[in-house]
Amino acid sequence: MKRALPWAAAFSIFTTATACAQAMLSPSAEACLSCHGPMPQPGAFPPLLTLDADATVSAMVAFRSGAITGTIMNRIAKGYSDEEIRALADELAQIGRGTKP
Repeated sequence: MKRALPWAAAFSIFTTATACAQAMLSPSAEACLSCHGPMPQPGAFPPLLTLDADATVSAMVAFRSGAITGTIMNRIAKGYSDEEIRALADELAQIGRGTKP
């Protein structure tokens, strides 16, 4: 029983911190991170939290225009304006740097 208590406390702290962090994300960032992070499967999807904002913007614009092909990202990117893409990219970059409040 004594061994379980530290693990239970650590798990409780981790899940609480994760829930609080997720509560501060925009719905768009949550949607992106459902596939792209925070720890995506290796090789399945690029981890967005390791990219800077300009790289994310470039990729989204390329998906939207069809310059990069994909299975679903082309359709998702078409739903975002230039301003929305920039705001989302900035938010993801802040999360990746650990500077998002």
